[in-house]
Amino acid sequence: MQYIESLREGNRVVSQIYLCKSKNIQLTKAGKEYGNLIFQDKTGTIEAKIWDLTSPGIEDFETMDYVSVEADVTSFNNNLQLNVKRIRLARSGEYETSDYLPVSKYNTDDMYKELENIIQSVKNTYLNAVLKKIFIEDKDFADKFKYSSAAKSVHHSFVGGLLEHSLSVTRLCIHYCSKYKLLNYDLLITAALLHDIGKTVELSAFPENDYTDEGQLLGHIIIGLDIISKAISKVDKFPPTLANELKHCIVAHHGELEYGSPKKPALIEAMALNLADNTDAKLQTFTEIIEASNSVGKEWLGYNRFFESNIRKTHM
Repeated sequence: MQYIESLREGNRVVSQIYLCKSKNIQLTKAGKEYGNLIFQDKTGTIEAKIWDLTSPGIEDFETMDYVSVEADVTSFNNNLQLNVKRIRLARSGEYETSDYLPVSKYNTDDMYKELENIIQSVKNTYLNAVLKKIFIEDKDFADKFKYSSAAKSVHHSFVGGLLEHSLSVTRLCIHYCSKYKLLNYDLLITAALLHDIGKTVELSAFPENDYTDEGQLLGHIIIGLDIISKAISKVDKFPPTLANELKHCIVAHHGELEYGSPKKPALIEAMALNLADNTDAKLQTFTEIIEASNSVGKEWLGYNRFFESNIRKTHM
């Protein structure tokens, strides 16, 4: 199998099967229809074009179908793409679905064990109880959390991505606590572990990994707040002030109103969580851009709208 990460400009793809993650019919400047596609396998995604939709080699297929593809690998704006010559539905037995799910490079069980160990480090009995109710006692939630994505496409958009991102943010917060003694360790670490749990509902399971109705209407911050509030209600005599402080960290973790936070950080722990979340999201996004560009072989990677900058790989 020719995995997407192994493709190079000038390659010819023959009878390779990919998951069609999206399919849109668009118009060229001359008004001619063409197919704009995104293919996926476990190593990544690649954009593809069907310039001649009337060609006899172009058969019917839809989004989320597994398709057999013949195409040329080209480059446009420093990104590889496929120029599709032939495409058809893949037949049963021609593919294994596990080859088409992007996965974390880290072992999921090992990461979850680390998460459980961090929970043990939270000594506040109320916060510890909430963490255990969500991550340990609720087996269905734990299974969903382990395999959820942290985003549709921007960063950690793979199986185990939510767990990996949550741990990375929590590790940064643990470091902050060692440096800035004013930080309440138990509050910050609890908030870090819980900050994105609403994404288990906001995004559908793989291979779709797309926004659900609830995700579109409410968003992961509101969904997560609801999950946390229900867990708090099950802990006897949970202090109202502590509950409000934890909830504030969750609703403020995007930092700015225009980034989706209902409130801006008013607690130092909320500010620390916002910084850790932003750091991991941006550095992981930059990492994924560089890794995706390795197949192009260029240092300057072009203007990136997310970073609002023309970005380049560091000389090694």
